[in-house]
Amino acid sequence: MITKGQKINDRYEVIRSIGEGGMANVYLGYDTILDRNVAIKVLRGDLANDEKFVRRFQREALSASSLAHPNIVEMYDVGEDDGTYYIVMEYVDGKTLKQLLKKRGTLTLSEAIDIMSQLTDGMAHAHDSYIIHRDLKPQNIMIKDDGQIKITDFGIAMALNSTQLTQTNSVMGSVHYLPPEQASGKGSTIKSDIYSMGIIFYELLSGSLPFRGDNAVEIALKHMRETLPSLREENPSIPQSIENIIKKATAKNPKNRYDSARTMHEDLLTALDEERMDEEPYQYKYPENENEGRRKRKELDDLENEEDEKLELIGEESTEEMKERLEEEEIRKNKKLIIILAIIFVIIVLILLALVFILPKLRNEKAVTVPNCENLKVSACEKKLQEAGFEVVTEIESVASSEIDKNRVVKTEPSAGRSIKKGSKITIYKSSGEDTFDIEDYTGQNANEIKARLEEKYGLKVTIEKKEVEDNQKEYDDDEIISQSLGAGSKVKKGDSITLYTPNVVDTFPDIAGEGWSLSDVEAFCKKYELILEKKEQPVADTNKIGKIISQNRRAGTQIVKGTTLIVTIGTKPVAGAPAENDPEANANGGTNTTPESGNNSGTGNNTGTGTNPGSGNNTETNNG
Repeated sequence: MITKGQKINDRYEVIRSIGEGGMANVYLGYDTILDRNVAIKVLRGDLANDEKFVRRFQREALSASSLAHPNIVEMYDVGEDDGTYYIVMEYVDGKTLKQLLKKRGTLTLSEAIDIMSQLTDGMAHAHDSYIIHRDLKPQNIMIKDDGQIKITDFGIAMALNSTQLTQTNSVMGSVHYLPPEQASGKGSTIKSDIYSMGIIFYELLSGSLPFRGDNAVEIALKHMRETLPSLREENPSIPQSIENIIKKATAKNPKNRYDSARTMHEDLLTALDEERMDEEPYQYKYPENENEGRRKRKELDDLENEEDEKLELIGEESTEEMKERLEEEEIRKNKKLIIILAIIFVIIVLILLALVFILPKLRNEKAVTVPNCENLKVSACEKKLQEAGFEVVTEIESVASSEIDKNRVVKTEPSAGRSIKKGSKITIYKSSGEDTFDIEDYTGQNANEIKARLEEKYGLKVTIEKKEVEDNQKEYDDDEIISQSLGAGSKVKKGDSITLYTPNVVDTFPDIAGEGWSLSDVEAFCKKYELILEKKEQPVADTNKIGKIISQNRRAGTQIVKGTTLIVTIGTKPVAGAPAENDPEANANGGTNTTPESGNNSGTGNNTGTGTNPGSGNNTETNNG
C-alpha cells in the first residue's frame, strides 16, 4: 500500500494519487535528488506476485525508454523496491483528451488537426523505433494548457523486433478504438495504430464514437462489419479532404490504409490547402471485407466459364455422324455406371447379413449388465462388480459431487445399466466432496471477460449491472468492474450467483466560477447537456472579476438533468452610485461597501451608514452632502 509521504527507493517522495487502473496506480511524486515533480506508476500489490503482469509492466518501461520525442511522455527511471515495481516518468500538468472532450463536446477543425498532427508525429517516431502502441485512445493522450500533447501508457505495446515480450501479438486494447484485425484475433501492425488514430480524429470532430453497443463483442463486430458513418452528412462544413483522411485511416482492410503514420502526418499538414478542399472522395483499391472479395472472385469465375462455353460451341461438330458417336458413348457410360452401382449394392447387403447373422454366432461371450454402485462404499462396489464377472481397475478416480457424500461411489465407467462383455474392465469414480473455489478481486477488469471466464470455468451464474458513480471521481471504461456482490476470498460452488457492477456515470455540474470557465465554454457545456442558459450581470468592486463568471445557480457536484436552467452571473464594471458586488444590497450573503469613490461622486455627497437589518427599524444615517 503506497501512502502519502512514503519514499520509494529513498529518492521519490509520494505526494498524492492522481490515477488508478486495472494493472497499476499512478502517483504525483517529488524527485528529492533532481528537485522536480515526477509521475510514479506502481504495479498493484495484488499483481506483484504474478509473473505475467510483472513482465507486462516491465515491457512498458522497455518500450517507452527507447523513445525520445516531444509528444511522448519521457521515461526517467524503472526499478523494484522491496517488492514494489515502479516506473518514474515525466509529470504532465494537464488533462486527458477524453476529459477535454467531456467538457467541450467537440473541437474546432483547426484544434483537431493540430492535435492529430502531434499524435501522428509522435507515433511515427515510435513506429520508426519498431514500437506499436496497440491501445491508442483519448484516455492515453494528455494535453497541456499550451496545447502540446503527450502520448502515455505503452503498457501493451509490442516491439516488432522481439519475440519474447508476449505470447501473442493479438492483445486487445479498448474496444471503441479497436482495429478489425485485432478484434478478429489477428496480429497487430503499425496500421493497427493508424486505425485507432482515425477513430480518435472522428471523435474529436463529431464529439461521439462511431460504433456503440451494449457490450464489447457487439462493438467489436461493428468495427469488423459496419461502414464508418460519414462526418460530412452530419456536418457539411467539414472539407472532403478531412473525411478522406479519416476514411483512409479507418479502412477495414489494412491494405487500404496509410502505409505509415508519417504519410498520414504529411497528409494532415496539407489538408486545408485550397486545392484540396473539394477533392474527390477516397475510393478503396482493395475489397473491404471477405464477402466482397468472394463476390468479385465469383464474377470472374462466371466470366471464365462463359468464355469456355463459347469456345466449346465454336469447336462443336455438327455432322450426324458426330451426334451418333456421342449418343453411343453416353449409353456405354450409363451401362458401366449401372454395373458399378449393382456391385456396390450387393457388397453392402452381404456386409449387413454378416453383421446380423454371422457375428453373434462368432461371439461366445455372454453380455452382462453393469450393476448400479451409486452411493456405495468403494470396497462394496468392487465386490459387487467382481461378483458380476467384471475386472475392477486398481486406480480409483475422484470427481466433485454436491449430491454424493465424500469417498462414496458417484459412478462407474462403463456406466450402470450398460450390457458389456463379461470380464471387461470397470473404473470406479468416488466423490471428493463439493467442488468450491475462492472468488478473486475483479475490480478494474473487463466485466464481459470475467463473466465468460466464471461461467465457462466454474459454472457460476453471473449478471452485470450498472451502478451509479459521479463522473468527477475518476475516469472509467464502459465495461470496467467497479465493485462485485461477493468479496475476494468468498467461497462459491457451481450454480452460485455473483453480480458484477459496471459504472453508470452520473454527470454533475462543475465549479464553473472556481475553475475559471469562459462564457463560450459554458455555452458549449449547455449545448452538450441540453440545458437552458440564462446570463445575469452584477457590478463588482474587484476589477479582476469584470467580464468573468462569478457565480452559478446550480451547486457544483449536483446531478445534471436535461432541460434544467443554468443561471450564471457575470461581473460588470460598477455604475456610479450603484452597489457593487460586496454591497449588502447586492450580495445575498450580506457584506459592506468600501468603494473608495463613494465620497467624491457629484451629486451624491459623502454618505456614511450604519445599522443592522434594513427591516429591523434600527437604522441610522448621516448625510454630509
